[in-house]
Amino acid sequence: MIRTGIGYDAHQLGYDYPLIIGGVKIPSKKGSIGHSDGDVLSHSIVDAMLGSLSLGDIGKYFPSSEQKWKDKSSLFFLKKANQLIIDKGYKINNIDSTIILQEPKISNYVHKIIKKISSEIHIPSDNVSVKLTTKDMLGFHKNSSGIEALAIITVSN
Repeated sequence: MIRTGIGYDAHQLGYDYPLIIGGVKIPSKKGSIGHSDGDVLSHSIVDAMLGSLSLGDIGKYFPSSEQKWKDKSSLFFLKKANQLIIDKGYKINNIDSTIILQEPKISNYVHKIIKKISSEIHIPSDNVSVKLTTKDMLGFHKNSSGIEALAIITVSN
């Protein structure tokens, strides 16, 4: 059986925060504000992973109301969600994702992000897609005060 899940996340950007995307720290004047490490890409992938098997969302397993998740690497969440998929007898076939960010430009980091995600959840890097876009200065992207990510995943047993 093949199943599909979709994930979405958005975070405010602010000064004096690290910008971590897909487990990769990217040099930037602004970073993602979040309870954990604010990694919108990993968060959207985790939600897609959980959604693929109707397991709920990231907040069910890693609520921001719990101090133990404060500043936690989102790669931990990826690994845990992957283990839930494995425990249900499924495996990840592929991940397709889009990062929506006006500034900074991160195209030079996409390969590194793909490698990091694929190595953390043990799937070939050819099965992980990371695309980039902007919203052409619309909404909170106008002054680079936010970042969004979308992900879709297929799993099979």
